[in-house]
Amino acid sequence: MTGAPASGAATSGTPVHGTWEPEPAARWEDAFLSGNGRHGALVFGDPHADRVVVTHHTLVRPAGDEEHRRPPRLAAELPALQDRLLAGDTTAAEGFTDGRPLQWVRPFHPAFRLRLNRPPGDTDAPYRRRVDFTTGETTATRGAWTSRVFVSRADDVIVQQVTAPHLTLDLSLDPGLPGAPAGLGVGHGAVLTPEGALLSLRARYPGDSGLAYTGVTLVAVTGGTTKLVPPGVLVEGATEVLLLTRVRRHTGELDAVAEGRALRDLPDGASYEGLLARHLVLHRTAYDRVTLDLAADPAERALPGSALLERPRGTALLERLFAAGRYHLLSASGMLPPRLTGLWTGDWDTAWSGAFTTNANLNLQTASAAAAALPEVTEAHAALVHRQLPDWRDNARAIFGTRGVVAPSHTDGESGHTYHFSREYPLHLWTAGADWLLKPLVDHDETYGTRDPRTTAALAEAALFYEDFLTRTDENGRVVVVPSYSPENRPANASWGTVNAAMDLSAARHALLTAADRHPEHADRWRALADRLPPHRVNADGALAEWARPGLTDTYDHRHLSHLYGVWPLDEINPYDTPELAEAAHRALELRGAENDSAHGHLHHALIAARLRDGDRVAHALGRVLDGDYFHASLMSAHYPHRDVYNADAAHALPAVLIEMLVQSTPGRLVLLPALPASCPQGEIKGVRTRFGAVLDLAWTPGGEATAVLRPGRTHRIELRTPSGTEPLDLVAGEDRVISVKTR
Repeated sequence: MTGAPASGAATSGTPVHGTWEPEPAARWEDAFLSGNGRHGALVFGDPHADRVVVTHHTLVRPAGDEEHRRPPRLAAELPALQDRLLAGDTTAAEGFTDGRPLQWVRPFHPAFRLRLNRPPGDTDAPYRRRVDFTTGETTATRGAWTSRVFVSRADDVIVQQVTAPHLTLDLSLDPGLPGAPAGLGVGHGAVLTPEGALLSLRARYPGDSGLAYTGVTLVAVTGGTTKLVPPGVLVEGATEVLLLTRVRRHTGELDAVAEGRALRDLPDGASYEGLLARHLVLHRTAYDRVTLDLAADPAERALPGSALLERPRGTALLERLFAAGRYHLLSASGMLPPRLTGLWTGDWDTAWSGAFTTNANLNLQTASAAAAALPEVTEAHAALVHRQLPDWRDNARAIFGTRGVVAPSHTDGESGHTYHFSREYPLHLWTAGADWLLKPLVDHDETYGTRDPRTTAALAEAALFYEDFLTRTDENGRVVVVPSYSPENRPANASWGTVNAAMDLSAARHALLTAADRHPEHADRWRALADRLPPHRVNADGALAEWARPGLTDTYDHRHLSHLYGVWPLDEINPYDTPELAEAAHRALELRGAENDSAHGHLHHALIAARLRDGDRVAHALGRVLDGDYFHASLMSAHYPHRDVYNADAAHALPAVLIEMLVQSTPGRLVLLPALPASCPQGEIKGVRTRFGAVLDLAWTPGGEATAVLRPGRTHRIELRTPSGTEPLDLVAGEDRVISVKTR
């Protein structure tokens, strides 16, 4: 393995691309993770009672009451609501509903677990389990017993190999995971085959939806004997057992024999090494594109992850969390981007339905995709967006009576309809979602010098919405966003639905201007509309106000930082072009509380602080997470301190924070070392992608020297900003540029 050194081996002089533990996982939250963006595996690594929990992005539990899972038809009532809000009725939006109860999106759930029971033995032999980020393999060893698992990106199959002399295993597929509904209709199948056996498990959901899912495991046995022991099989005297597993969600019945035949016919299907080689072409190529070296103590690099987490201020932990974050983000992204739990859960009762929460969490998790060279993540994000555009159109028509698109704040990955809202969370009033979700696709196009026609078309639909929606004006002739909503906050002196939330203003302006850049036939009209939007307001505290409407008072203690959308991820407010607004945004950041210590709030804070060149505040926000015991031994994170509620926000967003404090770019600007904290005096990052089409390597030293190497793919003039000053920089495609700067 290229990750953690073996016990007693020499310590590493380079960052460790993996992690390890000296004990099996006792909880599913500590299980090591593998995934290919479709299937996921949580691997416990117990030599005598090994468990592999199988997941799949499509596994969301069906629910009844379909009428309440469509957007509310409120367009006819919109003009009256706008009149009341503009007249000063601060509670008017509380009645803008069709009276339905709060509906959560369909919850994500696990499929089953593979059980591999083995007679006791070798209990005194050394044990180790590890995960190699470069390959996606998890490996557990004790004595002569070894179990290896990976999820193939090439063949969409979970692959497990178990080896030992005279191997005896009792194998079965077990649906009995925590929270599984009592009415789940389960059927098992087991047949002997020439290579060993074929196991299947069909689970039909309660109710009359007709939906079910089926898992199939092909068991290939080398040596020994295989016999049926319902609901599984018993293998005795083997030297190797190879398990190939897939899950399908379907209606009606699935032909398990045909599924087994497909597994048998995989290229190199009888060879673990052959399947791994095919997988590595895709996985390792993606993972290796970017690396971070913070010159950590080699002795700390050799520690297991759980021990490293007990040294939260060491740079070895940051190195490993950066590597783990990119690994988990890649592994969770494929047919869909990561959910709140990534691609993994061991419990049917997933918090917040294990949904895609699009008003903060999804974009925070995928924030590093462009710069950290993971286009696979953006492609998964694009798949979610483009699949749901018809539903977004329904939202716009039903709620606002407009053309164009309005994105939901929660989705299960299937439906893009807005139906998750309530009085306290009037998420159906949120109109910034389409711009927020299209922004990563725009960043991707800038990074790679292309314009995806699907993104161009979607941007036009976002602009069409604003063209129809922005029809009301204030006393100064400025168009107003009404109703308006700042997720998930409210003014101190008004209700949640109000007028001119800062996020809505920034999103409308950005959507119109970005669409105009790609649609010259409409550019003049859309730019003119953007120019009529009101400016941001600075409040009496000198802070950028969360609501630009005069008279609305800020509520500072909140986990979301929606009002600073113009700072990050947009480039609307920055210290270079809009210094006064940047100062007001910085003041707003200073005043912002942490509310309930949600991990996403701290890392969102850090991303904005990095854009505002405040390295101390970046370090403080990172420290809140590192000191707060947010990470499991798996290096997947939790939503709250003390590892409370399994959640991928911190794990996936942390690499973006570390990149943003070192490198920031726009299509016309490169900023080097904008927010380098004192805790990282030395290091090197390689392979960062910029939005002007260059690959960048950056190294810095404790002596205050830094060197950047730019490998441009396009000929372009940019503005270079460093701690030493500002200068123009001419780049020529194919010609490397070496830049020497001072870090302070």
